[in-house]
Amino acid sequence: MAALRSDVQKSFPLKSTKDVLELVRKQMESDVPDLALISITTGMIENTLTSKCVESTSTSLAGEVIDIQFDVISELYSKFKTILSVVEKNKEPHKTNYATRELIKRVSDVIWNSLIRSTYKDRAHLQSLYSYLAGSKLDCFGVALAVVAGCQCLGYIDVHLALSEDHAWVVFGKTGLDTVEVTWHGKGTEDKRGQPVTAGYESHSWLYLSGNPVICDRNMEVAAIVSSINPSLNMTSACLEVADLQQQLLWLLYDMKHLQKYPMGLGALGELEEVSPTPDRPSCKELYEQSVKASRTYYKNHHVYPYTYQGGYYYRQNMYKDAFSAWADAGDVIRLYNYSRDDEEIYKEFLDIANELIPLIMKTESSGHSAKSVLRDPQCFANLLRFYDGVCQWEEGSHTNILHIGWAKPLVTTIGRFDADIRSQVIINCGRDDEDVSKQTEGESNNNIATDTIDKPEEKSTNESVISTLEALTAACGEKILNPDFLLQGGGQPFAEQQQIDVKPSTGDEKSISVKEEVDAKAGETSDQKRLKEKDIATPQLSTEISAPVYEPPEDVILPKRPTITLYSRKMKGIKDLLLAEKLNTQAISLQVTAQSQTQVGGKKGRSSSVSGSLNSAKRSRRQ
Repeated sequence: MAALRSDVQKSFPLKSTKDVLELVRKQMESDVPDLALISITTGMIENTLTSKCVESTSTSLAGEVIDIQFDVISELYSKFKTILSVVEKNKEPHKTNYATRELIKRVSDVIWNSLIRSTYKDRAHLQSLYSYLAGSKLDCFGVALAVVAGCQCLGYIDVHLALSEDHAWVVFGKTGLDTVEVTWHGKGTEDKRGQPVTAGYESHSWLYLSGNPVICDRNMEVAAIVSSINPSLNMTSACLEVADLQQQLLWLLYDMKHLQKYPMGLGALGELEEVSPTPDRPSCKELYEQSVKASRTYYKNHHVYPYTYQGGYYYRQNMYKDAFSAWADAGDVIRLYNYSRDDEEIYKEFLDIANELIPLIMKTESSGHSAKSVLRDPQCFANLLRFYDGVCQWEEGSHTNILHIGWAKPLVTTIGRFDADIRSQVIINCGRDDEDVSKQTEGESNNNIATDTIDKPEEKSTNESVISTLEALTAACGEKILNPDFLLQGGGQPFAEQQQIDVKPSTGDEKSISVKEEVDAKAGETSDQKRLKEKDIATPQLSTEISAPVYEPPEDVILPKRPTITLYSRKMKGIKDLLLAEKLNTQAISLQVTAQSQTQVGGKKGRSSSVSGSLNSAKRSRRQ
């Protein structure tokens, strides 16, 4: 078994963050970084500093607080090798550098059986080998990391981490396509260790990202170790020294291009930069965008958390329109999966968005100086529908229903915040049940909202002209027709001055319109022209015909287009007409949304049953 290289001792003792960075840098520049050494060292620093913060009831420690001696690290490293020695005891030395499923299972058994049997699910600071060697405790990710680090110590070069957004397993073999479970997930009631994860890929489960996890090399495994560092002290505070160390280590890996294919690593760095920006570095917004780009480029847009990272940032910056768009993109990703009981973490994420963040935005935008900035935007309404459409389709084909009355109440309340004239501007199409949604997800959103440009007037179809006319008539429906003074006192004219008494069908360029009708303004008429026309009309007439000028926009003028979305879920398609109604039938919407889904009816439509050979994704640290 490999021992600590002699040159490692030269990097000790570690007295500062700079010393730790130099140690990791040397490891990354070596032929193969030692996962056990890095995990033991960073884990010891994390546990020591967070414990000191708890004892001092402070989030910061004054002065140089890092003091790591080589003897301590060497002793823990030797203990890890001793534990692993029983794996190949009385076995013939392996003749190749490739592991087998049986050997990986034995390594997993050795680590699994040496853990303390107690309930410590979701506790912080249990992801490193230091936690294992000093306290015999590991979380889900920690067990998988220990197995990979153990196989590396045994000399197997093909065993690597595979990371989804809430789970970890191992890939191995000459081609790297063989898979094996080595840890548990959730409550750990089902021990699948030793089994392949093929069933997880084929079940379209978010836990396995439908065969698109992050497959790590040794350098990306170091990135996973650094990303898993947890500086939190409790629900609301963190140790600043640990956070600073993690931030600088991530920048080191970023500069060495080891975060390029790691969406969750980029997201973790973005969160740290949001709290404490580093001068002359990409901003947190840029890092979130890079995380989204990595998911779209390398993992067929199958990762959800890059969008929730981005949406959370926009929400905290009061950029609510962008937040709606990011959350809708997250809904477009989650629609690719079938919901299962293993999806607890992502379920809570979507529930928090739907029942907490969106209602708070609606409350904020409905009052005060920022009123109607979002509520008067039809694209925001379209993004809201896209978000819920993704959640509803996530439910389809699953064993368990998702949407209950706790989802329906905030939904109908939020929809009701948008006026009918805003809702009616969204063009809603319904996708076919057999339409292949997955084809639209490679590198782009699954449900694109058309809001960019429209054709020039001479290229418009007859149907578009009719729609435009209907919109103008609809807008005029809210105008006053009768004169209130005439009705109450009997004096004056029976009709209001701005009303249109008679509408005649127009031919050619002639249009019968009211004096105050807004079509004139849409047609390019200036306020001076309108005042001249009002002056010429001294008394109301039974029929007023005005020839509206035909507006010919310049060639370079680009006009906005009405938002267009396509609904794919059965529930959202069922309430399409209710969504566009002038008066919302909230009870009907609630009943439709909470109705029993057609679960297990042929599964999800239009999904490819084959599993892609390119596996890749990142693990998200559990929220504390």
